[in-house]
Amino acid sequence: MIPTCDLAAQYHSIQPEIDAAIREVLEAGTFTLGPRVRDLERELAAFCGCEYGVGVASGTDALRLAMDALEIGPGDEVITTPFTFVSTASEVTRCGGTPVFVDIEPVSMNIDPAGVERAVTARTRALLPVHLYGQPADMAPLMAIAERHNLRVIEDAAQAMGASYRGRPVGSFGVLSCMSFFPTKLLGAYGDAGMIVTRDRAMADKIDLLRRFGGSTRYRHDRLGYNSRLDELQAAVLRVKLRSLARWNARRREIAALYDRLLAGLPIVLPRERRGALHVYQEYTIRTPRRDALQAFLGAREIETAVYYPLPLHLQELYRDLGLGVGSFPEAERAAAEVLSLPIYPEVSDDQVEEVAAAVRAFFVARYARSSE
Repeated sequence: MIPTCDLAAQYHSIQPEIDAAIREVLEAGTFTLGPRVRDLERELAAFCGCEYGVGVASGTDALRLAMDALEIGPGDEVITTPFTFVSTASEVTRCGGTPVFVDIEPVSMNIDPAGVERAVTARTRALLPVHLYGQPADMAPLMAIAERHNLRVIEDAAQAMGASYRGRPVGSFGVLSCMSFFPTKLLGAYGDAGMIVTRDRAMADKIDLLRRFGGSTRYRHDRLGYNSRLDELQAAVLRVKLRSLARWNARRREIAALYDRLLAGLPIVLPRERRGALHVYQEYTIRTPRRDALQAFLGAREIETAVYYPLPLHLQELYRDLGLGVGSFPEAERAAAEVLSLPIYPEVSDDQVEEVAAAVRAFFVARYARSSE
């Protein structure tokens, strides 16, 4: 079996450092918001080109606290993409705001800035671009739109830690940028964890207050807050992994280049790096109208694949009340029907990549042979 991701292999590659870091936490006896969390906040903020980091319990919590910190509420609109994980939009809904979906670019599958411009209304408060699959969104026009209309930008950078756009790290553009350290992410914890990074000290202080039940000191509560503390154990693991992230991302780019070469000439759409950007390939996602048949073919050969995301958000039951049906966002709907993510993780071997590519090629050769009979 060739899995889409092998977290055990990653652990074994850094086992002594991980084991030592966990043991230090257990021996210290401090388990939430301790020195390792503070060190990780400082290191990750610097990694993202920001001054401040605030560790929280998950990537979803990062989005939730970002909405609260910006005081998004009833009557407010936040423009985002329908082709993403549900929490991108659900945390807008949870705080009483309304997600306004805009179709995606056909090549990058990130939100289309031209559509964003058309979607701005007097009720728009923020833009929420997602850096999908490790590919940066087109931030220059998005930031220009935000400036023209006095909007805040929140980056959903859950899939793009280490990516960059025109020489700037992902996470350094928005007033707040939300990170997820779900285990399968580029920088993954051993459980749920997240962070918000920012250049705004006042925002960092506000989010710090929110994650501690709304109080800056114990048993004193200034506002309604949350219990969203990053664990010391997760911070210790993430600090070890952060030291390898640039190397792991470089390996992902090598694997993507190998796939590009081996899959060239097939009737599929390969991922394409945006000009001026650095793609870190959280996923290597191809597109084909024969996606389901190809996935079954590969599965029969013990090659695991994944579909992110098979049903756009505007077609989910959760958002039926928005009145958006099939055809509302054709590019997102087309992508949802065609995307297939192939195995990509730093420990996958070139031989395994070649095996995957050979199986993809065999599928299309067999299809061509049958159609010629």
